[in-house]
Amino acid sequence: MFDYTFHWRQAFKALPDMLAGAWVTFETAALSMIFGVLIALALTVMRELKNPVARGFANTWVSIARNTPSLFQIYILYFGLGSLGLHVSSWIALLAGITFNNAGYLAENFRGGLKAVPETQVRAARSLGMSAFQAYRMIVVPQLLRIVFYPLTNQMVWAVLMTSLGVIVGLNNDLTGVTQDYNVKTFRTFEFFAIAAVLYYLIAKAIVAVARLLAWRLFRY
Repeated sequence: MFDYTFHWRQAFKALPDMLAGAWVTFETAALSMIFGVLIALALTVMRELKNPVARGFANTWVSIARNTPSLFQIYILYFGLGSLGLHVSSWIALLAGITFNNAGYLAENFRGGLKAVPETQVRAARSLGMSAFQAYRMIVVPQLLRIVFYPLTNQMVWAVLMTSLGVIVGLNNDLTGVTQDYNVKTFRTFEFFAIAAVLYYLIAKAIVAVARLLAWRLFRY
């Protein structure tokens, strides 16, 4: 028989702390995307090189990131490195784990986007007197951004959701960490996690809405 009594007032009193945790969640996801994009660009270039060492390193990174659970990656960075005497904070382990994962997926997206731009366009640009840098900056990159823009948006949403894994390594100031702390203190599991779920949902929807606005401004021509 269902005899649970809801106590929403206590949960709503914790809303300011949960909103502060939501901001930490967003900051962590945004930083992981910035670092992930930079690393992914480097991996994409390395995968196009003829150097077997560089290509092997990049392909290994992408393969591990895409074919192992994110939970294991964060565990290795926090508990695994700790067992070797290399101690990092919970937040650093979470950020590094999400960045590692983002870089692997984004590198594959960038590679696919690069392959979608015909090489004949670069050759045509070079025949018109453009340098290789100018050809890529003015011809290839604008088309690449259009192709990978929505995958980037999806990856940002995924990064926000992955920050919830921080609770497994003791992170307690992000949205899931704050929610879990209040849950332990009050045992009002449904109320707190329901509000947290709504906050995650709103963050994800806000990211998609901003992305659509940017896409309309950048790619309407």
